Amino acid sequence: MTGVGSALSEPALDYVVVKFPRWPFEKFPGAENRVGTRMKSTGEVMALGRTFIEALSKAVRSLDLPGGIVDPRMALATIEELEEDLSVPTHRRLWSIFELLGRGFPPQDISARSGIHPFFIDQLARIVSVLGELKGREPDETLLWKAKSMGLSDRDIASASGSDWRRIRDARLSLGIERGYREVDGSAGETPAGSGYYYGTCGASDDGIRHDSRETYAVLGSGPIRIGQGVEFDYCCVKAVEALRRMGKKAVMINNNPETVSTDHDMSDSLYFEPLSEEDVLPVLKRENVQGVFASFGGQTSLKAGLALEGEGVRILGSPSGVVRATEDRGHFSGLLERLGILQPLGCSVKSVDDGLEKASMIGYPVMVRPSFVIGGLAMKVVNSPSELASVLEIALQTDEDQSVLIDRFLPGAEFEVDVLCDGREIVIPGIFEHLDPAGVHSGDSVAIFPDVSLSQAGRRKIEDISRKIAVELGVKGLLNIQFVLSGDEFYVIEANPRASRTVPIAVKLSGIPLVEMAVRAALGESLSDMGLKPGLCERIPLFGVKVPVFSTEKLPGVDALPGPAMQSTGEALGVGDTVAVALYEGLRGAGWIVPEKGRLLLSVADRSKLEAPHVAAAFHALGWSVDA
Repeated sequence: MTGVGSALSEPALDYVVVKFPRWPFEKFPGAENRVGTRMKSTGEVMALGRTFIEALSKAVRSLDLPGGIVDPRMALATIEELEEDLSVPTHRRLWSIFELLGRGFPPQDISARSGIHPFFIDQLARIVSVLGELKGREPDETLLWKAKSMGLSDRDIASASGSDWRRIRDARLSLGIERGYREVDGSAGETPAGSGYYYGTCGASDDGIRHDSRETYAVLGSGPIRIGQGVEFDYCCVKAVEALRRMGKKAVMINNNPETVSTDHDMSDSLYFEPLSEEDVLPVLKRENVQGVFASFGGQTSLKAGLALEGEGVRILGSPSGVVRATEDRGHFSGLLERLGILQPLGCSVKSVDDGLEKASMIGYPVMVRPSFVIGGLAMKVVNSPSELASVLEIALQTDEDQSVLIDRFLPGAEFEVDVLCDGREIVIPGIFEHLDPAGVHSGDSVAIFPDVSLSQAGRRKIEDISRKIAVELGVKGLLNIQFVLSGDEFYVIEANPRASRTVPIAVKLSGIPLVEMAVRAALGESLSDMGLKPGLCERIPLFGVKVPVFSTEKLPGVDALPGPAMQSTGEALGVGDTVAVALYEGLRGAGWIVPEKGRLLLSVADRSKLEAPHVAAAFHALGWSVDA
């Protein structure tokens, strides 16, 4: 950190670090949520503060959960349910303790029943006490200082006081209650570090910053690893930072995940370990005098943060809000495809259960439910009846008060996927991914081949043409992922995301085209011709890559492991070979499968799939397998 002194010196720390797990139970509401010796979390966040309370508050904010430090849903729980969370811990345990403290439950009893040291319960009680002081009143300067020194966000304070968070922010700023940034140095400031590794804290002096003449750009990370948003997005963030530094720009990284390469302090020029909310990111951008922000490399989390930041006047590069809303809002995107004359499944956007039931009866079942602005297909589902649709819509519309949901006709067929690089005028496509799993299985859970094996040249040209129309119409300057279904002889566009996707690292590794670096250059004004790229679909590579998903559902008893539109896999392996068979075999082995040469196969087939089953059984029988059905 400091580059001076002895490595034998004992570190001196003037900050507290809190690591908090990120569990996937919003994806699996039926799973057993007890926390014990079997690991169930998919990732974690890390937060730094001058006190335990401050670091904990920032860690909870970093989790990107629907509620804040206090979950309003816990108010509906009975005392018995809350007490059970003390002796039989679940992912709700912290919020159950908050709720019990708020109901006057003695801290010493909570400590005794939970086995948590009294010090930590007393610290949580201090948070509850301040929230109680805030209830139903406009906070004065003293109370605002107290709340902010505990790391509570403006939204937390507004929720407790019944005010608007913008009003709280304006009052706080008018009183000069702002963050200072401390450098992480391991020597408590005794030795100048120059690490460029910072955390924000309220009420502390700022350690200062060394400005230089370089243009400064920030990259927003992806936060905790979770289903639908894994390490592939950190790969993209790292490549973006490296590209900026190679171009002679100052690269600022903002993230809160300790497991990632992007949060190595020597990866960027400045690293800020902070939550990815506008309240936490805006002061960093101001401090660093940032000229623009890349919000399209960190997945859905950074994309949503970018929308909020642009609303505060921040320049978002590559995929500004107009592009994001045109694709992520299912209704807007449907209108865009209609204007361009591009086929899409028959559907419409709804904002209520009753409207959804009425529109679905006109479209005809089965239908696909697709909420806007969600990670990993959360709440997406193929629905076969009105009663099932009503329950799915209730869950989907809970995501956000302004949430819209697209209901469209489910089209059976083969799915294809492309990662498009666009400079606003032309496109480059490294290759086409072909999904082996049928339509209706989330792209992250499907085995995928690169490049495709079944398309004709006319089919490839059709995908190229559709991709060009969409990317140029949107004005994308960077990356755009588009997914297609081939039903009958027609290509239908089912989704587009104006950001890096989980397939970008695979496309880069197999094609040799540095997509992320070129996306950064395109966002900063370079054209594809400036980069020496030939527009269109690239020539086919002389080998095959097969992506095989890795599932961890055995860690979560009670989970239905049947693949569907909602993503369930927690990782993936890549197999490479001269043929698809070799690449698939290598991918399966990499994903932990032991592939048997012969054996006995039991087929249990749903009625709707029975026409497709005989050729599968015949193929296995020809290989010497015994087949039962």
